[in-house]
Amino acid sequence: MSAPLGYELRFWPEFARLLADVRFWTPDHANRRHPVLLIPGFLAGDASLIVLAGWLRRRGHDVHTSGIRLNVGCAGRELDRLGTVLEALEERVVVIGQSRGGTLARALAARHPDRVAAVMTLGSPVLDQLAVSPSVLRTVRSVAWLGDFGVRGLFTNECRDGGCCSEFRALLQAPLREDAPAVAVYSRSDAIVDWRACLDPAAEWVEVDGSHCGMAVNAGVYRELERLLKRSEGATCRR
Repeated sequence: MSAPLGYELRFWPEFARLLADVRFWTPDHANRRHPVLLIPGFLAGDASLIVLAGWLRRRGHDVHTSGIRLNVGCAGRELDRLGTVLEALEERVVVIGQSRGGTLARALAARHPDRVAAVMTLGSPVLDQLAVSPSVLRTVRSVAWLGDFGVRGLFTNECRDGGCCSEFRALLQAPLREDAPAVAVYSRSDAIVDWRACLDPAAEWVEVDGSHCGMAVNAGVYRELERLLKRSEGATCRR
């Protein structure tokens, strides 16, 4: 990990630039758009993606949140629960996940190819979930130890290599549906996740200049997301 942790303070300038962008407030709108499922990152909940959710709604999407208040649960159990959310929707869904939420989004796309129209991961360590900064790794281990001691709702050390998350780990390496666009967004100056762990071989790699925490408020990410959404909508029209 090369970027100093202080780089994450760029969140606020990133957010300010996004708010100053007229395209953020008035995106192209159409009545027929894919629903979107948003999945937050480690130690975050659905509220962390409220800015992104608002932009998607202005664009005409029906936005669904993950139901996660704090993303510290067993990935295997979360995968099952989120799969139920997908199956309940009548249309194919665009799935967007930030950080740990992106690993869940990627696994969902591989597990439910007929339900996912496109997937975008934002600073998500798909290749190695523990390729994170030392301070974050200490937090991950602390959460796992609490889970080992029986605190409900937390992942445990067994989740790393045990059977509860074996399918989840396999899905992170499984192929994705060819006609469902997939984009992996990363930043070389990410101070939380090693950017090399974000380079999913089944996705298009897109580099942005910004922080890890600011991925969901980075104007460059919104431009790439707009492109991804238009590609997914075009693919739907051709079927």
